[in-house]
Amino acid sequence: MDRSKSQINRCPWCGDAEDYQEYHDKVWGRPVYESHDLFAKLCLDGQQAGLSWITILRKQAGYEAAFHDLNPEVLSCIKGDERNRFIEAQMSNKDIVRNRLKIESIFRNADGFMKIEEGGENFSDFLWAFVGGSPKVNYPKTMADIPTSSAESEAMSKALKKAGFNFVGPTIVYAFMQAVGMVNDHLVDCEFREVN
Repeated sequence: MDRSKSQINRCPWCGDAEDYQEYHDKVWGRPVYESHDLFAKLCLDGQQAGLSWITILRKQAGYEAAFHDLNPEVLSCIKGDERNRFIEAQMSNKDIVRNRLKIESIFRNADGFMKIEEGGENFSDFLWAFVGGSPKVNYPKTMADIPTSSAESEAMSKALKKAGFNFVGPTIVYAFMQAVGMVNDHLVDCEFREVN
């Protein structure tokens, strides 16, 4: 059946922008289990702090190009003066958000990722454990029914901070959990709710 995009029933937060709708339809809420993909998404969600997600979505390619595809093993090997020079160079990179603390956070998070992995725990398993290993399904009827944090995001935030991560407060973590399918918060009448 061929229908115009305006006739498709979606969660209203993605608005009318085609790239935002495509993100909603094909990415948001689909379970992600690969550790590097989870790390990359967590870092990008941290970059969103104080901004709209669409701003970061439109800069995602810039982050991937600048930060070695957001590969934590590669990033964690950049240390000392080399890391400082790298951060300084990114402060003039118009393809990312030029905020020093946010740029530094990607390296801090890479170090945290390595701490978890070198401690013998798979990063994906570490994160998914907070929802018992499978998506938590909610049944929101309106946007007002969707929380901005949860007991699980509070616990994950605390554990990530303990490992050295930053820009991982409970609200950012909850947005991350929604995006990677740990929580299904598509509205009950959204046509993309059953994406698993």
